Amino acid sequence: MKTAKKLIDRKARQRRIRAKISGSSLKPRLAVYKSLSAIYAQVIDDSAGKTLASVNSLKIKKGAKSQQASEVGKLIAEAAKAVKIENVVFDRGGFPYVGRVKLLADAAREAGLKF
Repeated sequence: MKTAKKLIDRKARQRRIRAKISGSSLKPRLAVYKSLSAIYAQVIDDSAGKTLASVNSLKIKKGAKSQQASEVGKLIAEAAKAVKIENVVFDRGGFPYVGRVKLLADAAREAGLKF
């Protein structure tokens, strides 16, 4: 099964990434997850085990998936600024840094997040 292999490979990449990075209260982790229909972003403080801000594209009905990813990037930057966070560590969640993941990251940077 090809999809099972893809999932196993992504989980292995995710473990390698998480072994190297973690979020703290000074520099939380911006975690990204994408499904076929939506993209999700969370700002997480791993030392406290809390999600500080989260946004997803489920309620954004207009535009293509790439436009929705850009909008989620802007919204997560605004939500992070609302809880006084400017610096984050980017966690792509094992997904390649292309397409919707890259658009979300670029939009978050343009909106003021630093990573």
